[in-house]
Amino acid sequence: MTSSVILSAVTFIYGFAGFLYIFAWVFKKPAAGKMATGVAIFGLAGNAAGIGMRWVESYQLGFGHAPLSNLYESLVFFAGCITLIYLVIERRYANQVIGAFSAPLACLTMAYASLSPNISDRIQPLIPALKSNWLIAHVVTCFIGYGAFAVAFGVSLMYLFKQSEPDAASGMIGRLPTLEALDELTHQLIVFGFLFLCVGIITGAVWANSAWGRYWGWDPKETWSLITWFVYATLLHARMTRGWRGRRIAYLSIIGFAAVMFTYFGVNLLPGLHSYQAMSK
Repeated sequence: MTSSVILSAVTFIYGFAGFLYIFAWVFKKPAAGKMATGVAIFGLAGNAAGIGMRWVESYQLGFGHAPLSNLYESLVFFAGCITLIYLVIERRYANQVIGAFSAPLACLTMAYASLSPNISDRIQPLIPALKSNWLIAHVVTCFIGYGAFAVAFGVSLMYLFKQSEPDAASGMIGRLPTLEALDELTHQLIVFGFLFLCVGIITGAVWANSAWGRYWGWDPKETWSLITWFVYATLLHARMTRGWRGRRIAYLSIIGFAAVMFTYFGVNLLPGLHSYQAMSK
């Protein structure tokens, strides 16, 4: 399929962008950073084109559904969300070093989707439970939230890396943003992601009621989504009421993203209605 070829190429485009961002950061080459931004934008355009073409191909096959129903399609959309959110952050803060910690995440996501022998890129018909507009609302909102959490994870790594330097407070090492800026950016990304996660859980409950006749059934995916929600809710509560800043927030951000990854991948190893294996049957 043409869409799969395009999306496979996007894997390498994101990888090249990540390389350029790291090169620009390590060797302090602004020109390489500008080139990395251009490559990332080109990769995002290819990512969007691949998704759109896959949607068209599903209609040509007689299925006609949004390309958001299996692991391959969700990974592709996830990579696009990470890149889009990062590019918005880069434009807002005019700092391309953040790309050295964010672009590789998009590349790894696409690489897993395109190169893993255990993931099929075939377009398949939807099972009855997935034939709902709530599917699109649920998946889109969840993965926008996941994308924000992924970028927050990269920023948290930057914070810990910078803080480990002897002169971290100066804000000049490796052209990284100041610790205060990184801490605030982590908070803003998590607030943004948390709002979308809340909407994603709500739309998922509505979808579950229309598909299975109940809003909540303690399926492994539902349970871990709630655990992820509690981790980020704890982070935001600690910051607002306890005044937590810096390293503790960075560690909670990393723990939260680990919970996101288990919610996304780990539950597929457990029996449940949300397993991608179950969805494909």
